[in-house]
Order: sequence, then C-alpha cells, then structure tokens
Amino acid sequence: MTIAQVAASADAAANVVVLRDAFAQAHHVRADVLVLPEYASAFDPGGVGAEHAQPLDGPYVTTLRERAAATGVAALAGVTVPGDDEDPRAANVVVAVDGTGALVGTYRKVHLYDAFGSRESDRLRPGPADAPPLVLDVAGVRFGVLTCYDLRFPESARRVVDAGADVLVVPAAWADGALKAMHWRTLATARAIENTAAVVAVGMAGKGVVGRSLVVGPDGVVGLELDDEPSIRTVDLDPVELRGVREANPSLANRRYAVVPAGQRSE
Repeated sequence: MTIAQVAASADAAANVVVLRDAFAQAHHVRADVLVLPEYASAFDPGGVGAEHAQPLDGPYVTTLRERAAATGVAALAGVTVPGDDEDPRAANVVVAVDGTGALVGTYRKVHLYDAFGSRESDRLRPGPADAPPLVLDVAGVRFGVLTCYDLRFPESARRVVDAGADVLVVPAAWADGALKAMHWRTLATARAIENTAAVVAVGMAGKGVVGRSLVVGPDGVVGLELDDEPSIRTVDLDPVELRGVREANPSLANRRYAVVPAGQRSE
C-alpha cells in the first residue's frame, strides 16, 4: 500500500499533476493500493466548499480512474462534489477505484467538522448515516473507509468493521491546533486496538493541517509515522498477521452490543 501525504491546493490542475506523480511512485514499487488524503482534488485551509467542487466525471476522478487502469493500482481519494438544487452545499466524498479503473464505490462524510471553532456544515452537507459502508477488496485484504472527523466516533469505525473491514482507511485534512496532533495519533491507535484492525490514517500536508500520516497495526503498534511535510511511502499489510491478531484477541467475537444508525433505533 502506498500512502500519499500530499499538499493539495485550490489549483485543481496542479492537484491532478500531484495525483499522476503519486500513481507513478505507487506503480514503481508495485503497490496494490494508493491512498490520498481528504480534499485531494482541491483544498483551502480557510475552508472547502462549492467553489472547489467538481463532479465524479470531472478531471480529478477521471484521471484517478485512467491512472488506476493504466497501472493496475487501486486507489482511495478524498474529493469534493457539487450540490444540487435541493441543497447547494458541496459534499465531502471518498471515491474507491479498483485496479481496472472502475469506480466501485463512494462514501460521503457523515460527521462534519463542526468543532474547535470550525463549521464545516456551513459549506458541506453530511452523508446519510444509514448508507452502506464503503469497502474495497484488494489482494486478499478488505479496506473500509472513514473520513477525518469520523475518527472521533468509534461507532463509525465499528460499523465499517462489521461490514468486514480488516483495515480502516482514514483520508484526512486534520486541522492543526493545540493537542490536535496528539488527538490524531491517539484516536488512530485506539480505533486499531478496539477493532483489532489495521488503521491507515493519511493526512494532508501543508498550511493549517497536521500531516503526520500513520499506519497502526491491529495490535496498536505504530509501524509508520510521517512528519508534517509532503511524503509518499509504501508499507506492506499482511492478511495472515491481521487474522492472527483477531484469533489471539477475539474482542469482536466477545461483543455484547451492535452499532445501529440513529434513524434505525427502535423506540
């Protein structure tokens, strides 16, 4: 798996160039999957909204699919798509593309970042809490998707694991600030331990965000951790090791509660 901790900007064309380079590096090391951060198609540390949006058949996702088909590398990337007449706010979406270039699924961020003085919901609309989880099967490993602020909600991660995920992938543009880098690392590690799942948390680099992408094993051991500069790194994920941790620590099998979206709760 190749982790692309890139520094995206508001220049959509420049971000496509960055995307092409990330695919070239992933292909060079024969990676099966490439993961880019939230807002990889366009980013402004002051806030992302409708002015940064492009449709799923726009330049960024089209290039993502073309490069996946050309290289055989599956990919997950955060993009912003336009709203509609009913709600003009854009949507924060992670797209999943397989190694043939097919768009196999999308996940619209459920928990918008209305915290620490920010109001993401002023510019973006949330995804439905009851939407099916986004999972992508590649090379014997099932990857499940969260986005950035979702990491603070353990039920989101558990729901993806219930859909069969072995690895939690978290594209993010984690806002910088007091204690924020510590929260990012701690939460990623906690989600790994409590779900006996690997966590691949890919942060945006650049102004206003922490970067600091990390890969955490299902036992909670941090195997890779970057700093705040742009960087592209590749790691191996062993499905046998993932299964072994769950056999030794069967906490998922020992659960006594299920995660149900709020709209599905019985009175």
